[in-house]
Amino acid sequence: MARFDVYTNPDRSERVHTPFIIDLQNSFLVMLDTFVAVPLRVEAVIPGRLANIHPVFTIAGQDLVMDTPMMATFPKRGLGRPVTNLHSSQLDIQDALDALLGEY
Repeated sequence: MARFDVYTNPDRSERVHTPFIIDLQNSFLVMLDTFVAVPLRVEAVIPGRLANIHPVFTIAGQDLVMDTPMMATFPKRGLGRPVTNLHSSQLDIQDALDALLGEY
């Protein structure tokens, strides 16, 4: 697992509105059974989207919103292979995390 890897949502019943999750955890922590991730959702399920907290990324041809306030831990087992990596969007991701958790 690498930081900013994007995985298909392991919960099939949620894939309609949340098709992917993004790994935010430091790659150094490979010994843990879980990782910190944020869901990537269709915009329609995020009322009142705030641009600085909810950046948009295109994954598999679909514009998806990083639902930063819904950050959670996920088990590593059953994830499969990543579909892409958003390392090139690190600044946008970090800005969203800072907007949610940092001092403004």
